[in-house]
Amino acid sequence: MRRSGILYPISSLPSKYGIGSFSKEAYEFVDFLKKAGQSAWQVLPFGPTGYGDSPYQSFSTFAGNPYFISLEQLIEDGLLTAEECDSVYWGSNPEYCDYGALYEGRFAVLKKAFERFREEPDEEYQEFIKEESHWLDDYCLFMALKDKHEGKPWIEWETEYRNRDKKAMSVVAEVLADTIEFFRFQQYEFMKQWTKLHEYAAKNGVSIIGDIPIYVAFDSADTWANPDMFRFDEENVPTVVAGCPPDAFSATGQLWGNPIYRWDKLKKDGYSWWMRRIARCFSFYDILRIDHFRGFDEYYAVPYGDETAENGKWEKGPGMDFFKAVRKKFGDVEIIAEDLGIITDSVRELLKETGFPGMKVLQFAFDDTESSTYLTYKHETNSVVYTGTHDNMTTRGWIESVSDHDRDFARRYINSLYTDYGQFTWDFIREAFRSPADLCIVPIQDFLVKGNEARMNCPAVGSGNWQWRALPNYLSDDLARSIAELTSVYGRYAVLPVSSEEEEDAAEEEE
Repeated sequence: MRRSGILYPISSLPSKYGIGSFSKEAYEFVDFLKKAGQSAWQVLPFGPTGYGDSPYQSFSTFAGNPYFISLEQLIEDGLLTAEECDSVYWGSNPEYCDYGALYEGRFAVLKKAFERFREEPDEEYQEFIKEESHWLDDYCLFMALKDKHEGKPWIEWETEYRNRDKKAMSVVAEVLADTIEFFRFQQYEFMKQWTKLHEYAAKNGVSIIGDIPIYVAFDSADTWANPDMFRFDEENVPTVVAGCPPDAFSATGQLWGNPIYRWDKLKKDGYSWWMRRIARCFSFYDILRIDHFRGFDEYYAVPYGDETAENGKWEKGPGMDFFKAVRKKFGDVEIIAEDLGIITDSVRELLKETGFPGMKVLQFAFDDTESSTYLTYKHETNSVVYTGTHDNMTTRGWIESVSDHDRDFARRYINSLYTDYGQFTWDFIREAFRSPADLCIVPIQDFLVKGNEARMNCPAVGSGNWQWRALPNYLSDDLARSIAELTSVYGRYAVLPVSSEEEEDAAEEEE
């Protein structure tokens, strides 16, 4: 079935309080998607962001980002007042997230909401913390200890905390009980609000596509609580970390620094931690995009402490054995494989064996060879086409920055007759919609014809990423109609589910 959707991070939604959230603007975007005939909303990972504000370096792969909690909803619930929220400095530019201001202001406001909540908690609260205890207890204790250590990474904590001495953990859990409960409250409100929004999207025929990064951050509750799953030494210091080798783009390779799994150990219990992780993701999303899919075939391991990735080596990943476990546990779920980068025959074979659709990024199609595998006539139906991803330039920015040859080749290929870069951008989007790929995803910045000032992430650049936000007036009815027309022409128009109420109304009309 041909369909299409929009990549629009939660953080980029317009909002009153410094960052996009599960507020009315999120519901309005679902309405926009419906008007535009779209059936998918792709988001970035939901985890609480750590160093560099990246959603791919989260303090937990199970937890939700407390920045996404709608303060308006807390006001409506009587846990906050508008005056309390309005009195906080959220940043000076509504088109960019000021993460420093968010860190200073958001938790102070949430603390006030928590103090009121604990006087009369919801009936569902105890049920939530019981059901989610397998990750929630470790996460909340981890975050409370981070607070105690003024944000320092766990590897720098005292030995008894770093190595989770049982007696020390028992004592500190009592001492930090209030802080631990505060973090539980955040996760409860996050999940309650997201569940409501997720259900609204489903009711309107919109599926949520979300990411699961293959790696977790070193400074995370995941590594701290489960050090035996990772390639650490006796002091819980990594022996190797993730990266990628030197290539034409980087003479010394890329040093990501994420810890690497002990796949042999994980296999022994049927990858149970991973199965819990995937289950948690499917409570957030309808479709799961696996970031760095090739790492399941082979991963690049760099000795810990190296300053570059030059001395790393490729090692064998779990391969199809892992995905057989996924299929056995979850059945026929929708998964997208991010198969970008240097792809070997063994990765292609693994992708083929899983049956997952891979990714086709249209910006990669136009180069000196004029024969890229990303050209639309080479796309398979079982794939997902993107104009660009969160790691790419915006399409307008790409058109402005690319070489004259590549721009001219793109213009000839897509038969764009316009010299105006705005019209060229829409022709580029049209080419993606024309692709044989079953699913087409376009970043919201491309529909808005934004330049690189709206770029979400520039890989290998440590600061200034993940900041862009839309303004409230950006999504107009005219834009929705233009997208809907494009969607209809290329056979991607959403067919909305018929609710039981609508079926009953139709039956009454027939009678």
